[in-house]
Parts: sequence; structure tokens; C-alpha cells
Amino acid sequence: MNFLIRGSLHRHGEGCRTVPLAGHVGFDSLPDQLVNKSVSQGFCFNILCVGETGLGKSTLMDTLFNTKFEGEPATHTQPGVQLRSNTYDLQESNVGLKLTIVSTVGFGDQINKEDSYKPIVEFIDAQFEAYLQEELKIRRVLHAYHDSRIHACLYFIAPTGHSLKSLDLVTMKKLDSKVNIIPIIAKSDAISKSELTKFKIKITSELVSNGVQIYQFPTDDESVAEINGTMNAHLPFAVIGSTEELKIGNKMMKARQYPWGTVQVENEAHCDFVKLREMLIRVNMEDLREQTHSRHYELYRRCKLEEMGFQDTDPDSKPFSLQETYEAKRNEFLGELQKKEEEMRQMFVQRVKEKEAELKEAEKELHEKFDRLKKLHQDEKKKLEDKKKSLDDEVNAFKQRKTAAELLQSQSSQAGGSQTLKRDKEKKNNPWLCTE
Repeated sequence: MNFLIRGSLHRHGEGCRTVPLAGHVGFDSLPDQLVNKSVSQGFCFNILCVGETGLGKSTLMDTLFNTKFEGEPATHTQPGVQLRSNTYDLQESNVGLKLTIVSTVGFGDQINKEDSYKPIVEFIDAQFEAYLQEELKIRRVLHAYHDSRIHACLYFIAPTGHSLKSLDLVTMKKLDSKVNIIPIIAKSDAISKSELTKFKIKITSELVSNGVQIYQFPTDDESVAEINGTMNAHLPFAVIGSTEELKIGNKMMKARQYPWGTVQVENEAHCDFVKLREMLIRVNMEDLREQTHSRHYELYRRCKLEEMGFQDTDPDSKPFSLQETYEAKRNEFLGELQKKEEEMRQMFVQRVKEKEAELKEAEKELHEKFDRLKKLHQDEKKKLEDKKKSLDDEVNAFKQRKTAAELLQSQSSQAGGSQTLKRDKEKKNNPWLCTE
């Protein structure tokens, strides 16, 4: 048995070369070790379902994973778009899967749909930010961290048979750099086969002309290159969902019963449900997870770190060290802090001066008002004193007149009494006056 090893020699001018092994070493068991470790830890997969209310998003999820997920039915009366996230623990054989399904409640139900995509973009960015914050911690526990980043976005397209709505194009364009988009035509049994074929061509043409990048199943792996290349040509998938089982022939199958016939969910002649399940779950689930981390998350991470001032190289194309970048950002931050501090100090001094000027002006106005009131008081006081003096003069004059009148009356009374006494005396002395 021949054993080969590719070794890297850390000497200047020497590269990697292949050398033979003298016997079995054992590192050929690494894939088995990796599989065993991954199985023991379990896997996680997060799906975002975007589409208008009533397109069968919940039913398709139930059909895909062959179970009944709990959830409240959505209504058309939502004031805005809300994202509802539910996590489930699934077990198949000895493999555990932590599945998170995120639904867009109220998407497309508003009259003004201009900002319908924003809550979705904010939610995806929030999951990236949470992972980045965990990654930047000094003590990281990524092995125990529940990764909530969206791995696949199933975009449900209404089976109109005409073209994509403006809402669909705008939303997919905003999401294509943040998540793996897999467009699907929901409730595809609502239109005929010929209409469905034309509709698929029309959708593909509109996505290309508007520059919308949807997820392409990878063809670099030889084991899945053929099937993935074939399935890329079938996008968008036309699907039907149903949890109801009907007896067809001698078998129980998931199907939809109509007055004109039966549509079998897992019959590839009826719809693309099997193709979607194969591509999403059985063939490319790990690639979707890897693309989310290596492409979409890395793009978000790079943009965030560049905003913070971190770069790979300096203007001279020399590698940046973390310490140098930290010191540079720290000095820049301190400089901005000092600048803001100086601006605030100057602003404070200016405000104090303005306040002092206002207080001085107010004090001046108060003094002027006090002087006016004081003068007014003095004038009023003088008027009152003059009026009091006038009244006193009138009272004194009245008293003098009263005294004179009383004196005159007294003198009159005395004069009248003297005349009466004189007449009585005369009568007494002359009796003849009485007979008369």
C-alpha cells in the first residue's frame, strides 16, 4: 500500500512536495471523525419565507419537512410587515436539526408597499450583527452559539401568469446581496402547463434584466454537478403544498383534490416540489450554510469593519496589524473627542456670555421699570399730599365758618332776650300800656 503526504517546508525558496509514508498513520479517519463530531453536535438551518399573505408558505413548510408546525394564521389587516421566527428541534435517524422558520407577516398587504422590504433587510442584518458581536468577544462560545443567520430565502411568487410585481423585483434586489434567494411559484396548479412555462421564462428574463442575483446550485463538485446544473435550468420551481393524504391507486400520497381531478404533490409531472426538496434539503443544504457564512456574512463583516476603520493593508500595501489599527483608531477617536470637547467648551462659554448679556439686559429693564414705578409713586404721593392739604384747608375754612355762624347765632339769641326783658320792664312801669 502506498501512502503519500503533502508537506510544507518552512524554508525560503522551498514549497510543498509529496513524500511517501512507510506505513499506515491514521489521519485518513479524519472525515469519519468530522462526521461523528458534527452528528453529535447537530446542525442548524434557517429558512426565510417571503411572500404575500395567502400564498401557502406555512403549508409548504409543513409539506417539506413532513410535519405540522404550530403557528397562527396570518391576516390581511397588519399595519406593517412583521417577521415571526419559530425554532423547532427535528430528529431524523441519528441526525438532529435545529430548524428556524421566519415568516413575513403582512408582506404586500399595505396600500403603500414602498418600504415593505425594510423590516426584512433589518432582520437579516440584525442576525449578522449578533453573530459579529459574538465573534468579536474576548471569550467566544461560537460552538454553543445558536446561529440565527438566514441560510435560504424562499421567495414565493404569486401565480399570476403575467410578470413579476414591482414589489417582488424591489425586494429581491435588496436581498440578493444578503441571503441566498430561491424563487418559487406558489400554488402553481392555479395556471395551466403552457402558461406556467411562459411564466417561468418571463420571470427569469425579468430577474436577469433587473440584475437580481438568485442562488445558483453549485456545479464545482463533480458528484452533484450534473443534477445541480439541470436543476438550475428549472428555476423558479413551480410548487404545490399539501399535508392532506389521499389514496391514489394502492398508495397514500400527499395531494390536492379538485372537482376536475387530483394534483399529486410528489409527482414531478404535476409540480416541482420534489425538485425543491432535493435541492434545498437533500443535496445543497450544507452549501447554503457555507455560502451564507463565506459570502453574505463576510460581505457584511467586511463592510462593518471598514466602517470601524479596519483594513487589510495600508496605502503602501503593507499589512496592517490589529494593534496599529487599534492605536490609530484610538488616537483618531481621542482627537475627535478633544475636538468635540473644545467645541462644547466654546459653545458653553458662548452660551454663558449670551446668558450674561440677557441677564444684564433684564436687570437694566428691571431698574428702568423700578425707576418708572418709583417716580410714579412719588407723583401719586405728591398728588395725594396736595389733595390732603386742600381738604385740610377746606375743613379749617368750614370750621371757621361754623364757629362764626354759631357766634352770630349766639349773639342774635342774646339780643332777642334783652329786648324782651326791656318790654316787660316797660309794661311793668307803665300799666296803661297793658290796657291798650
